[in-house]
Amino acid sequence: MTGPSDGFEAGKPDGFSAANVEKIMQHFDGLPDDGVRVGLSCIFSYFKYRPETVQQSLRNYLQAAEETDTPITVKLDGEQWWDARPDLWNWWDPDLPGYDPDNVSNVEWTGWGPEYALKSAWRDWGRQIRVRPPPNLMSPAYRKACHEALEPLLAIIMDWQRSLPKEKRDLLVGVEVGWESAIGVNHFYPKEGDDYLDLQAKDDPRFKKDRSQLLNRGGKTQGYAAAYTGGIRKSGTLEYEDQVKIVQRHLEDLSRVLRKAGLPRSRIFTHGWGNEDGEALYDAAVNRYSCPGWSCYWYSHRMQDDSGINRGIRESDAEYWAAVEWLFRFEFKKEPWIRAFKSTLFHRNCRYLTFYNWSAIMEKENGDQIIEAVHEVIKEHNRE
Repeated sequence: MTGPSDGFEAGKPDGFSAANVEKIMQHFDGLPDDGVRVGLSCIFSYFKYRPETVQQSLRNYLQAAEETDTPITVKLDGEQWWDARPDLWNWWDPDLPGYDPDNVSNVEWTGWGPEYALKSAWRDWGRQIRVRPPPNLMSPAYRKACHEALEPLLAIIMDWQRSLPKEKRDLLVGVEVGWESAIGVNHFYPKEGDDYLDLQAKDDPRFKKDRSQLLNRGGKTQGYAAAYTGGIRKSGTLEYEDQVKIVQRHLEDLSRVLRKAGLPRSRIFTHGWGNEDGEALYDAAVNRYSCPGWSCYWYSHRMQDDSGINRGIRESDAEYWAAVEWLFRFEFKKEPWIRAFKSTLFHRNCRYLTFYNWSAIMEKENGDQIIEAVHEVIKEHNRE
């Protein structure tokens, strides 16, 4: 997985160049052109920047992949970042763009009513980030906006795919929807969150969520807005199973949009999430329009023990599954990484593995050992 520090950021189209692709791919020169291959994955958050900017970045990415003969995946995200759509989330501040009190229906609530609507949330991605309020995944306005944003992006992908010479049409490995799709996980809201809304983000205390508390992750329970809007429940006690149902509907809807655009199911992947105990949220990644995908951290070196992912694989009738976000977080040495790569990539019908934090790998003193591990795994497999 590449990112901003590698020059690949959907808000900066010029970074998606063949030269930047080659800077990464040169580390894998000499590997076979068939069998298991090394490629790139990039994220296009379509609500984070102006639509025309994201679209141009995608065009440049596809062109660079073709020019360098690099297999790619494309992640289309409208869930984690939606800063450029205050017309959807700004329900409270008339001094900010997009203000509309009716937007209270487009964000999540922590109770049965708009008086519980959120204004912010917190995310822990190696560092704590204060983010916009989580979207109401069942809001008609939000769903319509996702569809409208996806339409031109999918047209770009399909036009490019059709224009490729026959021998290059496998360069597009997959298109992903969702990004650790969940409720209250990457939009965590602590129980005392209201006390910090008037602070500068830099002054926020450090919050810690508890993955084992399924309904609220140790903070305030979310999902009321989506459950109410989606007709799942309108009063009483919100259940964890309601949250799972919401996320499943969300991912199925996005997958359906990709299928209608012409992508085959074998190239559509969801991005689900779950904790190390194999919680039911893993099941939300499974639907009839796509192949399931998940973040793989807890058992990246022993996939046979990952109860959530293995259950999802069994439940899915798709051709493949994918480790759409993967990292081995234990020993930073070649041999353990070889075992971890093999454990995931060759587990059942895995289509691909996307290991995150490429830049962090390269900054390590012994990062070259991870590159050597990739070479050895691919060469060994392709000899078999």
